[in-house]
Amino acid sequence: MSLDAVLPGVLGALAGCGGGDGAGSDPAATARLGLPAATRACVVLVDGLGWENLRERAGHASFLRPRLSDPAAARPLTTTYPSTTAAAIGTFGTGAPPGRTAMLGYTVRNPATGGLAGLVSWEGAPDPRTWQREAPLPEVAATGGLPVTSVGPARFAGSGMTVAALRGGTYLPAEALADRVAAASRALRGPGLVYLYWGEVDKVGHHQGWRSAAWGHALEELDAGLSLLARSLPAGTLLVVTADHGMVDVDPAVRWDVATDPVLRADVALVAGEPRASHLYLEPGADARAVAARWSAHLGDAALVGVRDDVVAAGLFGDVAPHALPVIGDVVVAATGRASIVDSRTQTPASLTLVGMHGSLTPAEMRIPLVVHLT
Repeated sequence: MSLDAVLPGVLGALAGCGGGDGAGSDPAATARLGLPAATRACVVLVDGLGWENLRERAGHASFLRPRLSDPAAARPLTTTYPSTTAAAIGTFGTGAPPGRTAMLGYTVRNPATGGLAGLVSWEGAPDPRTWQREAPLPEVAATGGLPVTSVGPARFAGSGMTVAALRGGTYLPAEALADRVAAASRALRGPGLVYLYWGEVDKVGHHQGWRSAAWGHALEELDAGLSLLARSLPAGTLLVVTADHGMVDVDPAVRWDVATDPVLRADVALVAGEPRASHLYLEPGADARAVAARWSAHLGDAALVGVRDDVVAAGLFGDVAPHALPVIGDVVVAATGRASIVDSRTQTPASLTLVGMHGSLTPAEMRIPLVVHLT
């Protein structure tokens, strides 16, 4: 089961109780996820809360912990490749894979300009409705008559990523977790769907690592907020908690910098993606298979390396739309273990020293929780 089933499944649970006209729902996903019918639903997406991370640090999560051992209440799902926010939010919001949304990394090359496009900041990217062409499910559901509300930071209201993947219904800005809980509870006084985003777990993990004391405190704050939310929502509300990706703490001793490594730099015009999942865009005339072979030999078992045609044929990005194909790197690199590949020519100094990272194919990055609670 995958992240792409969550919103269609929740919409199916609401459709069973007359929530709108059922637009965007998938009854098969509802059944696979074991979601009960409800008139109201709140879906919480916790940035960076991997299933493996949560299970190991569950001592900090008194609300979530007892549910993790109950298969009816919690189970792991698989997120997208790359296992990163832009790709996962695109899939979560549309039910379509990154190959169709063209949301294929933290950064990618914009085929129209040849420069980097940031798919979280949306810097260097065109109109989000042009870039991401799949119908966002919140918009589909709202058009079908279901009240839909998104709750998150004010800076995300109308942002490129929100418009691309999550537009539709009403956006309620709220900063503190308690304020988001209160906003969600108010919005669900009547039937409808609320999407609530929380990003602090990911932020702390990036800067201090997911095994740090600070990450444990961030998990405690989240868990307390979820407990409050469960108590505050009207009776009969379906509460679903999931995530976009997990995280690994990388090892600085297993890090390569393309800018200073002549073997990796040769024939590579631009590096995009993230340190755990890179897109390499090559110089004109460069042989992609030769570059991939050179990178593979140089990195050894620290990375999986493939050319675009092969990884697309293998289904790594799901079904790939024609307009998304040139967004994928000529060569694709997925780090293994605790390795990372950076490029100090384009990355900020702060980003080069992050402790927690994600994007690749390890279970810690790819497995995410689905927790289901009926109030």
